[in-house]
Amino acid sequence: MITGIAHINLTVPEGSLHLADEFYRDTLGLKKVPVPKAQENSLAWFDIGTSGQQVHISHPNNPSELLQATSRQHPCFKIGNMEGLIELQTKIWEHYETGGDSAPVAADKVGGENSGAKGEEYPSRFFARDYANNRLEFSL
Repeated sequence: MITGIAHINLTVPEGSLHLADEFYRDTLGLKKVPVPKAQENSLAWFDIGTSGQQVHISHPNNPSELLQATSRQHPCFKIGNMEGLIELQTKIWEHYETGGDSAPVAADKVGGENSGAKGEEYPSRFFARDYANNRLEFSL
């Protein structure tokens, strides 16, 4: 029986793992943890709080596997409360506005309409695309 998710894996271009530190650790606030020694230069792992769940960042086996701009595939990160959701959205938007190699390539503007499907069934949420164009959702 499935009891949760151990990790999700997102792919990024070769040579950009250091940007994962800047985005996933510094902007999203996830804790970087050690990876197996044999894979130190090909993986980055980040803990999601104390849940035991992780985000894994790796290189694709084939560069054509990187997501296209229109891909709707994404993880959804659960945020504990509305204040935290707004705080994180502000931090991601500021990183997007500031730019740089590790900046998101897209982000929903704080106070604006989210870029996902609309409907009263959806809780408060927003979307962004990390520096490698992986779509990310953040929700209550």
